[in-house]
Amino acid sequence: MSWQTILAIGSGGFIGAVLRSYVNGLISHKVPHDLPFGTLGVNLIGSFIMGILIAYFMYTSFFSLHVKSFLTTGILGGFTTYSTFAIESFFLLQGGNLFLGFVNMGLNLFGTVLMAGGGFYLAKFVISPLP
Repeated sequence: MSWQTILAIGSGGFIGAVLRSYVNGLISHKVPHDLPFGTLGVNLIGSFIMGILIAYFMYTSFFSLHVKSFLTTGILGGFTTYSTFAIESFFLLQGGNLFLGFVNMGLNLFGTVLMAGGGFYLAKFVISPLP
């Protein structure tokens, strides 16, 4: 891996982590609940944007490898919070709240996959509307 790619990923990760903290806090403040909706929100948003970007990258050749790495591995890698999701789910389960623990896991797992697919197909349709 080149130093340019490492720099692109690292700087993108910084931006993504700061955005994650801001968006997570904003959602958590607006939707106070025992279920960690802030983490769910950033995972859903990040997955949707990842789907859009990957479709765009597959059907166009506009961006360089460094820009792709900056946006996906960097920004979105720093923005989405699967490690946070894992520990929050663990604490819900450990605290005896099995229902919310499994709801949180289901929403994050299935919601992010659906959002990534939705973003991918939306971008694919916009870029290339023919089947």
